Amino acid sequence: MDHGGHGMTMDLPPFTLGRGLEFTGEPFFLTGCLLALALYAAAVVRLRRRGDAWPVGRSVAWVLGVLCVGVTMCTALNEYGMVLFSVHMVQHMIISMLAPILLLLGAPVTLTLRALPSAGRGRKGPRELLVAALHSRVLRVFTHPGFTIPLFIASLYALYFTPVFDLLMRSTAGHLLMMVHFLLVGLAFFWPIMGVDPGPHRPGHLMRMLELFAGMPFHAFFGIALMMASEPMIATYASPPASLRVSALADQTAAGGIAWAFSEIPSVLVLLALVYQWHRSEEREARRRDRMADRDGDKELAAYNAYLASLQARSR
Repeated sequence: MDHGGHGMTMDLPPFTLGRGLEFTGEPFFLTGCLLALALYAAAVVRLRRRGDAWPVGRSVAWVLGVLCVGVTMCTALNEYGMVLFSVHMVQHMIISMLAPILLLLGAPVTLTLRALPSAGRGRKGPRELLVAALHSRVLRVFTHPGFTIPLFIASLYALYFTPVFDLLMRSTAGHLLMMVHFLLVGLAFFWPIMGVDPGPHRPGHLMRMLELFAGMPFHAFFGIALMMASEPMIATYASPPASLRVSALADQTAAGGIAWAFSEIPSVLVLLALVYQWHRSEEREARRRDRMADRDGDKELAAYNAYLASLQARSR
């Protein structure tokens, strides 16, 4: 028997972590994950062959991000997520909040810019087109906090609390499209906040933290709303298969708890990354000032001392 016409069986056994992590090899996301790993590896190899270094940490972050997407979409989690709201919420949180952060820490745009050859003066190749896209007005709008924060919030409330969610969940293609949407929205939201790759908007570290905290609480509010509901709110999950041995309301409460608790994890990860970046930028600025002082004999300090001396002389 099918669930909602999307081909998922109704006789799945009760969910366990072992069953959920069984490899199923969903072809669309499996192909995308393998392609992402291959292209990234090819770019790193290209850099190393010409003698340029690439941080190992960046590569590790990218691989972990791709693995997050693969585990979320290429295992039985994808099947259970079609009939269990709680499992779907795990998928949503990982693919929209954890995977984007790890992928962005991999600095794929920076790697691409360094790996692609220049087309030469007066010519436009892939590298020049990418640079033009990074400076385009369209990307400037799409990466502005005035766009990304409302999009991040709307993709949650406007999707789950309208008929759009149930419409997409009627087919496997709709479900996959939804997951692609979650991933893209997560990347758009966290890209200017992480500040690893070049882009149109690069606010200061304090402003990035404010942008982060402007969006994260809405996930917690969403989770609390699900947990406090006295009846199922999502039609797709209103009648779980009997073989799962779970009630719709208990499943929804678990989904709300996952959304509420998981929203703290990305906040901590991003906050740690921002504090580290802030520390590194301060160190670089201090070294720059030291080098300048060595070159000019610390004229800036001498001028300041002379200014203090002049003030003291006037006060006498």
